[in-house]
Amino acid sequence: MYLLFPVVLAAAIFVGVSGASLPPIVAAHFSAGGAGNGFMPRDAYLGTMVALVVGLPLLIGMLAALASRLPVRFISLPDRDYWLAPERSEETRAFLRRHGSYFAVVLAVVLCFIHGLVVAGNGQSPARFPETSLYAGAAAFVFVLAAWTRAFLAHFRR
Repeated sequence: MYLLFPVVLAAAIFVGVSGASLPPIVAAHFSAGGAGNGFMPRDAYLGTMVALVVGLPLLIGMLAALASRLPVRFISLPDRDYWLAPERSEETRAFLRRHGSYFAVVLAVVLCFIHGLVVAGNGQSPARFPETSLYAGAAAFVFVLAAWTRAFLAHFRR
């Protein structure tokens, strides 16, 4: 959780500062091919993005922290009874909190990346979303998510 709060704060600042360059009416949705086809006022867009880059990661972080307090019957893990036995329970719950926070940090970074693409797309006239960059970012996210999942599952092998 210690890393999550500074990352979320940095994400909110990034959205606010980079969003200052957006036009008064922002292309916030784009069709296949990258053409802007959904528009909203800059303040509404920025409010929505700040809410997303702060709210979603914090929600995930809070849900991960909640795993520390849930009864064992509500936690789904491979070999749950082994990993949540009294002698391993605290370490397992700490691992769940930590990994939930890591995922929340990755989500904040991905949302900032998408916001950066929206800012870049709105820097053109007419607004055009940089789809190639989106594909590269999506591939990187899938790679990171796969590595995160592998580490998570590897931890729970006996």
